[in-house]
Amino acid sequence: MSDRLTDLAIVPVDPFDDAAVAAWHRVYAEAQLAGNEEHATPWQLEEMRVLLQDAGTRIEVAAWSGLRAGRHVAAGFLRMPLQDNLERCEVAVQVLPSDRRRGIGRALAGRLEEEARALGRSVLYAEISWDVGGGSEGTDRAGAEFARAVGFDLALRDVQRELALPVADQVLAAWAEEAAPYHAAYTLRSFVGAVPDDLVEGWATLLASLSTEAPTGEMDLEPETISVEEQRDAEAVIRKQGRTKYNTVALDPTGEVVGYTDIATTVHEPGRAYQWGTLVRRDHRGNRLGLAVKVANLRLLQRERPDITRLITWNAEENGHMVAVNERLGFRPVARLGEFQKRLS
Repeated sequence: MSDRLTDLAIVPVDPFDDAAVAAWHRVYAEAQLAGNEEHATPWQLEEMRVLLQDAGTRIEVAAWSGLRAGRHVAAGFLRMPLQDNLERCEVAVQVLPSDRRRGIGRALAGRLEEEARALGRSVLYAEISWDVGGGSEGTDRAGAEFARAVGFDLALRDVQRELALPVADQVLAAWAEEAAPYHAAYTLRSFVGAVPDDLVEGWATLLASLSTEAPTGEMDLEPETISVEEQRDAEAVIRKQGRTKYNTVALDPTGEVVGYTDIATTVHEPGRAYQWGTLVRRDHRGNRLGLAVKVANLRLLQRERPDITRLITWNAEENGHMVAVNERLGFRPVARLGEFQKRLS
């Protein structure tokens, strides 16, 4: 650490110290919002508090604060899978705009790397957002350039898109009618909240395949497995965070889950919803089930939550089919997201 940072202290955040968590989150959120206030999507305070205290059986999250002369200037966290991909670790580094370019971010990144090594993690992963004008590489954008400066490489290029709601009923009806002849042998089923017991095993199996079935670019990822117990545990975490899920599945003639999509809302962000995953099993593609489940789920969301006016999603730039579906639904690009990776020697 350089002499000018001799007063920098990097300390772990006690997840049960309300003041420490709040101070950490203020820095994290301000840094996330800087320069992209309208389209930034930081985790909200209570959502992060739940993750720090008990993220469930599949992940563990730990946070550190950077302080200078007692003032909180930086926030970082590690997010670690516990059941698979055990060599991986997500890293996040945020520095207040007023305190950047002083070596604080580099010092915090170094500390988090040390912590990850000590935990046996050898592949670090980071998500960095920037404006649409920064292009797919994020050239000259502070976050992307910082990631490269500390040894990360851009491994997957994503686009953040947004859909203004509501979509007119007649438009949704036309899309559903168009897709219907292609999936006449399938059944669509929509529900709010936890996955029903008769669907949960198939849901968990399909959800586990999303990480490797969706485009992964140059990311080092291994297939996941999700048990029914782990799915129920994750649902409990979601409820604690103040989130509600809106879901639609496609069932084949035997009743097996072969496609799904889910949207999440949160009490902490009125008017916003997030499109999470959408996936159709490989052997059932070509039946327009992706479009069908998305349309059905939009109908569900708009019926249950007419207060939602913005739906946000992310797609890998190379995921041409899903990008085409989303663009047809009316999603427009609003920001970029780079998934960066660093392999530790």
